[in-house]
Amino acid sequence: MKKLEKKHPLAIRWFHWINFPVLAIMIWSGTLIYWANDVYRIGFGDTTLLKFYPDSFYELFSLGHRLAEGMAWHFVFMWVLVINGVLYVLYTIFSGEWRYLVPNRRSFREAIQVVLHDLHLSRTPPPSPRRYNGAQQIAYTAVVLMGMGSVLTGLAVYKPTQLAWLASMLGGYGAARAEHFILTVGYVLFFIVHIAQVIRAGWGNFRGMVAGYDLVDVPNVAEPENAGRVEG
Repeated sequence: MKKLEKKHPLAIRWFHWINFPVLAIMIWSGTLIYWANDVYRIGFGDTTLLKFYPDSFYELFSLGHRLAEGMAWHFVFMWVLVINGVLYVLYTIFSGEWRYLVPNRRSFREAIQVVLHDLHLSRTPPPSPRRYNGAQQIAYTAVVLMGMGSVLTGLAVYKPTQLAWLASMLGGYGAARAEHFILTVGYVLFFIVHIAQVIRAGWGNFRGMVAGYDLVDVPNVAEPENAGRVEG
């Protein structure tokens, strides 16, 4: 037998579905801006193992020579991202949802169990399922902190003279720009892992974030042996 089980409040679902496309637009528009000075790479000395990004990448997705367009999109949707993020944090505080989301002293140990189990490196099953496991608590809290970091580093890069104190706190203009870029890479990795986990968890998990409810199996209650028998 199946029954409807409440998963996520309406507000959490709205914040989630607004944030997802807005963050995607921010990453896309940020790439248009990055094209103008794409200096980051992984390598040593004169040897480059990986460049962010090769010219072929810009040509394939038509991302070059669109600096002004990228800045316009970036600065408009920055406000949407900030407003949505602030409302989300305020909602979790005043609704008490933070109790489910913020990691506790058991979350880190549980997160290791979840990761090892998902990678098939451990047969020990994760703890009993609840709204958010330890790995999710750490990941979702980290994304909120990353959002705050992106706003601060972005402002330091955008107004390095007017906000010289902020740029200085972040290590200078160059450091703030590198930190902003690293956070963007972090979002991309989060997207990949998050989508993979949603696919792995199945349709029910996705349905819970869309509709707020999921169909779950419940055991049938066996009728008493003498049910319906009339005593003479």
